[in-house]
Amino acid sequence: MAQSKSLIIFILAFGIFGIINTEMGVIGILPQISQQFGITVSDAGLLVSLFALAVAISGPFLPLLFSGMNRKIAMLMVIGLFVITNVISVYAPNFTVLLIARIIPAFLHPVYFSVAFTAAANSVSKDQVPKVISKVFMGVTAGMVIGTPITSFIADVMSLEASLWFFAVVNAIAFVAILAFIPSMPVKEKLSYGAQLGVLKKPLVWISIVTVIFLNSSMYAVYSFFAEYLDTVTHMTGKQISLMLVLFGVTGMAGNLLAGKLLSNRAIATAIVFPFVFGVIYLLAYLLGNFTIPMTIIIALWGVLFTLGLNISQYWITSSAPEAPDFANGLFVAFANLGVTVGTLIGGMFIASMGTHHVVWSGIIFLALGFVTIMLRTSLGSKKARSKLTLTNH
Repeated sequence: MAQSKSLIIFILAFGIFGIINTEMGVIGILPQISQQFGITVSDAGLLVSLFALAVAISGPFLPLLFSGMNRKIAMLMVIGLFVITNVISVYAPNFTVLLIARIIPAFLHPVYFSVAFTAAANSVSKDQVPKVISKVFMGVTAGMVIGTPITSFIADVMSLEASLWFFAVVNAIAFVAILAFIPSMPVKEKLSYGAQLGVLKKPLVWISIVTVIFLNSSMYAVYSFFAEYLDTVTHMTGKQISLMLVLFGVTGMAGNLLAGKLLSNRAIATAIVFPFVFGVIYLLAYLLGNFTIPMTIIIALWGVLFTLGLNISQYWITSSAPEAPDFANGLFVAFANLGVTVGTLIGGMFIASMGTHHVVWSGIIFLALGFVTIMLRTSLGSKKARSKLTLTNH
């Protein structure tokens, strides 16, 4: 029984890897895409930015529409669409077709995430949920960090088409694994759309949403310019930067496991301390950014905290609306992506006006804002708990 649960969790995570690999892997082949279709690299970047925008738009709504569907069927539909559109990408005759083939499945990205997180949570007891969610998050880390260098390597050694096939093959493997090994997962108690949307009446949910935007903005305001920072401030070579990305990913995996333990035992304390610890890492990166060895140690710790931040974000929203898990996970995906967009935009503005070295201040500002909303939510949560206790005693 434990082995079958572990296999299910692994397959759910592998499906997320396939989707994130499709989303982020393209970053490594933008120069080849711009060359192939005779467009600028910034135009090719639409493949990334419009994908993220589609996710942010559909995140609150599509998981809601799919919330009554058998979860296995929903996952097969999403992954199947990713396989088909990735194959279309390989044979795209022009950039417009390639762009459309990327945007269409992006709208269903939050559906898979929402269903996978809910399915994982339903497979264990309540106290084990953060641990199992952290394992599913391994797919996010792997997709972000392993997908990009592998895709870039395939494009360099073989061809652009071969790297696009890589996206299709990974998703096809995920599709077959879900079909063969995931049991049917009918929704036993379907919540009405009204009941799910009703969670938006809770101030706790809105404070949690704002916190997730701030936390993700704080992380991506700096991480989006990770390579540029190591190039212009630390003066690392291209190979060294690639190694640092791998290091970031490996320690990020460890961060997932740490998150599972911390959020199971001391969730609120972990969230409160997080902005301070991450802020220290940013300050150290600012003060020691010119030195290779200290920066290597800082990056190792940065990777751990980065994935811890993603796990905190997911927990923060879903724990504020436990009565509507699919919808809550959809909100997490949507507003985390909005945080990515906002953070990257503000980080870019800091670089344009002050220089790359000062981009860390944008991250620190968002961490400070995140801490304020974390404390607001904690205060509101404890007031509710006290009022419930008073009512019970009476």
